[in-house]
Amino acid sequence: MAIPKNITFVTFDVYGTLIDWETGIYEAFAAEASRDGFEIDRGVLIPLFHEISQEIEAGSYELYAEVLRRTALEIAKRLEWKLEPSRSGFLPDSVQRWKPFKETSTQLAKLAKKHKLGLVSNIDDKLLGQTRRHIPMDFELVVTAQQVRSYKPDPAHFVECARRLGSKKGWVHVAASHHSDVTPCVKQRIPVIWVNRNKQTLESSQRKPTEEVPNLREAAKLLGV
Repeated sequence: MAIPKNITFVTFDVYGTLIDWETGIYEAFAAEASRDGFEIDRGVLIPLFHEISQEIEAGSYELYAEVLRRTALEIAKRLEWKLEPSRSGFLPDSVQRWKPFKETSTQLAKLAKKHKLGLVSNIDDKLLGQTRRHIPMDFELVVTAQQVRSYKPDPAHFVECARRLGSKKGWVHVAASHHSDVTPCVKQRIPVIWVNRNKQTLESSQRKPTEEVPNLREAAKLLGV
């Protein structure tokens, strides 16, 4: 699917695309572990976070705050850090402090002058509300995992988006996660711009996005601003 000539609607994944969640996650773990004199290696933590959270999300639906609590406990177990279950709330509590990438507000403001914008996220409504305080603008459409009771890469988010928009015509999705966003978009024939911030190399079996860019600035250029 090519980028449409007449773009009418642009949706964004939030965490990893607009919000620097990996830094926020690391800082939350490092601060909590330091209470026990335990050190966290970011290079070990982040791959573990993605692996474990995706395993949990693939099971029965539960609020993202609970996914984060369970993920924190499993990571601690694998790192042999004795974290009491009662303290696992440190991770969902940290979401309110996860900051946008420096380019986020500027690029969204530019895009909002030309296109209608939406958010499509694997999170619950309460935590997204905390994040949106860092992005002071309105969005025409917001679809969360809580609303569809499912986690990407399950297609429910995108099916719901198409239902609300009334058509896939003129719609482009922008996301940093190949696993959660590029794969379902390609299957649903939705043009998708992959913001490959971490310079991930795709395997031959992985589906290619419509376009690949290193940051939001380059994504905005493809979207005509």
